[in-house]
This record gives sequence, structure tokens and C-alpha cells, in this order.
Amino acid sequence: MSPLRQVSLIGAPTDVGAGARGASMGPEAMRVAGLAEALRSHEVEVLDRGNLSGPPNPWLAPDDGYRHLAEVTAWNRAVHDAVHAELQGGRMPILLGGDHCLGLGSISAVARHCRETGKKLRILWLDAHADFNTSTLTPSGNIHGMPVACLCGYGPKELIEIGGHVPAIDPKWIRQIGIRSVDPGEKRFVHEVGLEVFDMRYIDEMGMRHAMELALATMDANTHLHVSFDVDFLDPDVAPGVGTTIPGGPTYREAQLCMEMIADTGRLASLDVMELNPALDVRNKTALVAVDLIESLFGKSTLMRR
Repeated sequence: MSPLRQVSLIGAPTDVGAGARGASMGPEAMRVAGLAEALRSHEVEVLDRGNLSGPPNPWLAPDDGYRHLAEVTAWNRAVHDAVHAELQGGRMPILLGGDHCLGLGSISAVARHCRETGKKLRILWLDAHADFNTSTLTPSGNIHGMPVACLCGYGPKELIEIGGHVPAIDPKWIRQIGIRSVDPGEKRFVHEVGLEVFDMRYIDEMGMRHAMELALATMDANTHLHVSFDVDFLDPDVAPGVGTTIPGGPTYREAQLCMEMIADTGRLASLDVMELNPALDVRNKTALVAVDLIESLFGKSTLMRR
């Protein structure tokens, strides 16, 4: 059975990197919305590994530009170890967040696995935000705005060394899609480092299909595709249950096309689902939409295609 058909769900119930409480309830909301059952309906073998444990959210002010650095480090180490173990066992990890600071532990584990197995890595970062802040650029100190910068080697020693290699990734390996909220200093830094960003203006002008064709280009049979899906990628009309709603995101159909084109590659090998906040949701609507979109990553198509 291919890894695409052997999935392990890993819950990371923390909002320690976020500016609003509630993302810690995200993993359970995804389970209530029927994620495991939906995947099994597509002949996917699903193991639910339960939830990781880590320190509680102390809800303190930033210290030297970072909020909760010790707690964020502990959670990301736990995520790194859990994700790496699943990849070593030949299974696909699906990390259920939790806030997006956890993408640091997840992707550093994937990058480590790719180094160990000689695979190339491609990361799709589906998000309203670039998450490329540093302690000197951030207006808030919230580390969920920093994971991409940390993965590229710009951050505190505790975080950039989690995967055992600094930097964990090359900025050329990542494609950001749906971006529409970037802090001024962060914007300059994104340009400086040369991240490839398909922001909402690009998608409006060129269409989701063209953006995804470029984002998925040049992959081959030796490419590990990782998708880090922040549900605030979606327009808030579609997905209200997030802590940082930014109007003007992809519609339901644009998001479906995005997921179907990823599925068409047959390269998906690991996934994060982040920032779902049931405390801000309406009758678990956002979790249900997220499950629906994840199904499309595993072959559910709205088109009668063979």
C-alpha cells in the first residue's frame, strides 16, 4: 500500500504561538467533523495516534520579541519527533493543529526525512499570511507569524535547530499561495530572501489554475510534497472559525481546484491542517469545510474524471 493510502492523524492541541485562544481545540473539531471516516471512505487506512502533550499556554506578554518561546519550542520538538517517526515507518503524517507555529516542527521533520532518504522537498504554504516575521519585525511577538522564517534559518537558536540542520529548508523549496496580509517589514524581508509567493492579486489576475501549475511545476518521482494548510487561507465567508480572519481569500471552488490539482500530482506525502479555532466557528462549519477539502487531496473530485 502506498504512503498516500496509509495515514496517521497526530493532534497537537495548543494555541501557544497564537494571538487568540481556541486553536488548541482544533484537533477535536476535525475529529468531530469526521476526518478519519471521510478518508476511510476513499480506501485510506487511517490510524489516529491521539494528541501530543506539551506545556499549557501561559498567556504572557512577549519577552525579547517572542511570546512563549520555551513552550513553543517544547511543542515543536514533540511535533518533530512524532512526524519523523511516521515518515520513518512509511506512513503519511497529518498534523492536526493547533496554531501554525507547529509547522516549524512538522516541516523540519519532513526536511530531515528527505535528507535521510535523498528526496527533493516541495512545500506548499496555503495561508493568508507569509509567516516570515522575526523578533525585530513582528508587531506582536506571536510565533505563529514566524515559522517560515525559522525554517529558513532566521530565528532563535532553540527553534531553527529543531530538525538538526540549519537552515531546515532552502527558501526555493517553498511556494506560498493565497497570501493577502503581510506586515511592512516582513514584506521587505520576503522580497530580500526571494520567497515565491502567489498572492491573492496574482490569483485574481491569473487564476488559481495558473498559480497551481507554477507552484507544482518541476516536481518528479523523487519529490516529497508537503502541504501546510492554514484554514485562514480560505475566505472568512467559507471558513469563519479562525483567529485571524482576512477578507478576500480563495472561494470554496478555488480551494477545491487547488486541492484537486495537488491530488493529481500523486506526490502528496505529508500534511498540516492548522489554525482551526472552534471557539470562533459557527456550528463546526470551518472544520466540515476543511474535511471536505482534505478529501479532495485524497481523490474526491467534483468532476467525472477517470
